[in-house]
Amino acid sequence: MNQQDNATADPESIEISDYTLAQRAGRGDIHAFQELYVRHNQRVYSLCLRMTSNTAESEDLAQEVFIKVFRYIGGFRGDSAFKTWLMRVTNNHVLMHFKKRRVTLEQTTGGEMPLQLVRGSENPRAMRIMDRIALDKAIAQLPPGYRTVFTLYHIEGHEHREIARMLGHSVGTSKSQLYKARRELRSLLLQTY
Repeated sequence: MNQQDNATADPESIEISDYTLAQRAGRGDIHAFQELYVRHNQRVYSLCLRMTSNTAESEDLAQEVFIKVFRYIGGFRGDSAFKTWLMRVTNNHVLMHFKKRRVTLEQTTGGEMPLQLVRGSENPRAMRIMDRIALDKAIAQLPPGYRTVFTLYHIEGHEHREIARMLGHSVGTSKSQLYKARRELRSLLLQTY
């Protein structure tokens, strides 16, 4: 499409970049913020769900993330892609949620964390389902940082470089957390069977 065609095209059909929408939203354009929400709400919810393994909690956290983004979008400078910035905000918000929940749980249980075990099935036909359930439960038991890196790498398919950028740490930290997550998963799964 040349510039003349672009000038005569319907303005509604031209997709505006996330950066432009973020800048507009930062200046108070509610329609720009709504467009960012429509584009990214499923991604934010998916990350919350992978980190928490709880649908209702994930819905609440995703809404909280967008409230936070609405408040602070004026601070988005465009140093990274909006999606990367948004995933970092989401990750940090969920990790803070875990931290607050852990403090509350420690206060109410006297510091003792409940142990969750998943037992296998003796029925060989049910083992595939049980393996998946055991894996999901084991992933849910990982510390939040390990779970996030494991999910981003193995489930979402991101490279360590992207994960490091999203989470605001080094590639080495991403690799280290993935290694520790795998080791912890192995240990949790061995306890199951």
